[in-house]
Amino acid sequence: MLSSTKRNGVASRGSSKAPPPSPASANQVRGEAPATPPAEVVERAQRRQFTAEYKARILREVEQALASGEQGAVGALLRREGLFSSLISSWRAARDRGELAGLTPKKRGRKPSRNPLASEVERLQRQNARLEQDLEKARIVISVQKKVALLLGDPPIPDDPEER
Repeated sequence: MLSSTKRNGVASRGSSKAPPPSPASANQVRGEAPATPPAEVVERAQRRQFTAEYKARILREVEQALASGEQGAVGALLRREGLFSSLISSWRAARDRGELAGLTPKKRGRKPSRNPLASEVERLQRQNARLEQDLEKARIVISVQKKVALLLGDPPIPDDPEER
């Protein structure tokens, strides 16, 4: 039986009447409600980075667990260390290829497309050009000062700094 009744001013479908909650049960619910935990902002988790020594040690432990023949030894090791089997597979493949550097953590993100020495050369060239402009300005100022000194009758400024 579908009937439309109003409950709290809102039309609803279903049974004609539902019993209202008793005040005692509402108090019980309020009294038994767990205290809300303190609201705190959790820091953003950082990606784990494994050193080459750690990876080598884990690979040795995995090999020992496999050699022992004990059922579930590798799984227990992985759970204890919080690792996935795919990590072990990739570490083992890198070790087998002879990539010692493969066991070291790789820098994430976009790889630099330019040679770092080229950017250093460009920076030094810009600095050199700026210094050349400053030197030219200083030479112009010195020549003007010499001309003013000659006009005023002062003795000329020598070009060689050691003669001053």
